[in-house]
Amino acid sequence: MLYHLLYPLRDWWFGFNVFKYITFRAAMASVTAFLLTLLIAPSMIRWLKALKVGESVRRQEEVKDLFELHRHKGGTPTMGGLLILAALIGSTVLWGDLFNLKLLLALGLTAALGGLGFLDDLAKLKQGRGKEVTARSKLFWQGAAAVFFIVVLLGDLSYSTVLEVPFFKEPLWNLGLGYIPLALLVVVGASNAVNLADGLDGLAVGCTIMIALCLTVMSYLAGHRILADYLWISYVPGAGELCVFCAALAGAGMGFLWYNAHPATIFMGDTGSLALGGAIGAVAVLIKKELLLGLLGGIFVMEVLSVILQVASFRMTGNRIFLMAPIHHHFQLKGWPENKVTVRFWILGAVLALLSLSTLKLR
Repeated sequence: MLYHLLYPLRDWWFGFNVFKYITFRAAMASVTAFLLTLLIAPSMIRWLKALKVGESVRRQEEVKDLFELHRHKGGTPTMGGLLILAALIGSTVLWGDLFNLKLLLALGLTAALGGLGFLDDLAKLKQGRGKEVTARSKLFWQGAAAVFFIVVLLGDLSYSTVLEVPFFKEPLWNLGLGYIPLALLVVVGASNAVNLADGLDGLAVGCTIMIALCLTVMSYLAGHRILADYLWISYVPGAGELCVFCAALAGAGMGFLWYNAHPATIFMGDTGSLALGGAIGAVAVLIKKELLLGLLGGIFVMEVLSVILQVASFRMTGNRIFLMAPIHHHFQLKGWPENKVTVRFWILGAVLALLSLSTLKLR
């Protein structure tokens, strides 16, 4: 919005020329989202408490110890994803180019998945846990939103369906319509992966911040013709504007972490986790980093794989591989304090982000 309002006035005063630069607007979007979150959070927490919108902690007979570790979290306000979405969307609209298709697609998909998560959270609170949107219904609507996103994206003639593979200079395949299921898997998989990881204070949002910061850099490079050619990565016209979105995502995440760090005073709920996962999945598709997201989001991949292996092992052999899945609960039940699990996962997330950035030169 400010870009459209103030940049045209550059001939009147040269200072408005600063709005031309994506790097400036991205930095301002991050700071704005952070401050908005800090500003809104206290009122939202009080409002959610007044509505008795609190987390319920289930007691499971097979993992009684976990209930004891988490029972103190009962009643903590949830649906804090509304806070993240408000800061992310508000900041992006304020500093972004609202005529950029890729920016609008990222915003639209994030809002849609956040809305689905909100309905799920609302159903849990109104009808009780176990009465939420069914997994099949949730997957269907996630898929529907992702397919719409992909179809609109492929309608942009400047977008390519070639597959960029880390460590290779040239894209290996042009997938054509086969790109649709790949992109669908990335978006829906990322959305659900963050949802699975959202089980400890600050874990999911902390890892998301690191991914968002890395994607901020990669978006800028993908949208810069000279730098993209120099690094042998896919040049994606208009992708640079996603810097604003990714930076705002990081800023909103940092603001939310201020209140979500252990002991959390608010949880994001499905409203936040489905939206955050969808956001990073959308950006990965938009800037042609579909496969690299597997490395960059390795923490979330690990969480998903732990659930898959646990279920498969139990069904095939009757035995469990982990004390509990997702894997962050396994470490809790082994005696690691919650803070230690979270911080160690953050450290791994930071290392994976650095490794992902290193692939830009290792080709």
